[in-house]
Amino acid sequence: MSFNNTRHQATKIRFNDEEEEEESSNLDDSIVATEKSIAIDDVSMQDPDVSFVDGCDDDKTSADYYFDSYSHFGNMQEMLKDVVRTKTYQNVIYQNKFLFKDKVVLDVGAGTGILSLFCAKAGAAHVYAVECSHMANMAKEIVESNGYSNVITVLKGKIEEIELPVAKVDIIISEWMGYFLLFENMLNSVLYTRDKWLVNDGIVLPDKTSLYLTAIEDAEYKEDKIEFWNNVYGFDMTCIKKQAMGEPLVDTVDQNQIVTNCQKLKTMDISKMVSGDTSFTAPFKLVAERDDFIHALVAYFDVSFTKCHKLTGFSTVKSSESREPILSWASITTAPFHEMAHVMGPRSRATHWKQTVLYLEDVLTICQGEALSGSMTVAPNKKNPRDIDIMIKYSLNGQRCVASRTQHYKMR
Repeated sequence: MSFNNTRHQATKIRFNDEEEEEESSNLDDSIVATEKSIAIDDVSMQDPDVSFVDGCDDDKTSADYYFDSYSHFGNMQEMLKDVVRTKTYQNVIYQNKFLFKDKVVLDVGAGTGILSLFCAKAGAAHVYAVECSHMANMAKEIVESNGYSNVITVLKGKIEEIELPVAKVDIIISEWMGYFLLFENMLNSVLYTRDKWLVNDGIVLPDKTSLYLTAIEDAEYKEDKIEFWNNVYGFDMTCIKKQAMGEPLVDTVDQNQIVTNCQKLKTMDISKMVSGDTSFTAPFKLVAERDDFIHALVAYFDVSFTKCHKLTGFSTVKSSESREPILSWASITTAPFHEMAHVMGPRSRATHWKQTVLYLEDVLTICQGEALSGSMTVAPNKKNPRDIDIMIKYSLNGQRCVASRTQHYKMR
């Protein structure tokens, strides 16, 4: 559900004051778990301390601005024009009307109400569209204009605070995914909704998602945007470089930059997981497929709807046959989930999520067959739980390069 954070925008440097530098993080407890067992996959950390504050404008946090941002029509238009995103949901609903016929549906983070309209048209008995931003007012008008007022009820407010007119719903649908999959922390709202309102045999759509990692060569961009601060018209501004290095960038990555294999870090079953599962530590081992240099790690994710007649989903990975940007969002596929990463072809299209690039302080000289090993720890920020704290530990013991380092990133 993310938008408007392209690579160009991500290069803006954030000058953190002392108070921000001292902000608390959930990573401390995670580090202990990592040291105990780096080989254990999907290690859960403590439950994030999520709170939503309705303060005045002078005391707003990113949680407040998060809802405000979805009031802007340009942002909504960008997501609606994301054909892969929107058409996937449309196909899931229209091609599986048996799931929706005569069912009560809850749309979490409804925005313009497009998913609610799809559900109503597919035969849902009633749809409750919950939207916290001022876009809820427009959604009501849209519903009325299209003649679905008797089927769709738009409710304005936070899902954690509203009361539904019904005790339970049959289906929960939401487009909750953010950059790096978990940015914005909307998944916890979906889990809250599931536990409070979903019937025992109910369905959550989508219900499966996975986060992946690979490594890239990116000398030109890193030199232009990161190393630039080493010498600015003859002056040392490396203090800004440190800040820039700690901010993940969101952009599409060309397939020719990929140096290693891609590894799955984490799979989440939305129908079963708990909120604490959004914090985790996962090991990785990326093996070089050619002699090259590594400047950054790249994270991407895929999503699937396993309750459909034929499994449907979309992915940020793309086949090596394509000459378009790799890792751009794939065409809709009904391939088995475990094969999804291998079936994306040249017609794959990019989406507003793009990929997340995390630059390394070291330039790693890696030979074919050598492995870059380490772990990634992910947790919502304690102060602003819609933000993400990321810690990467990596090491390379190669023929031409030996390096070991821990880096911290803040996704804001």
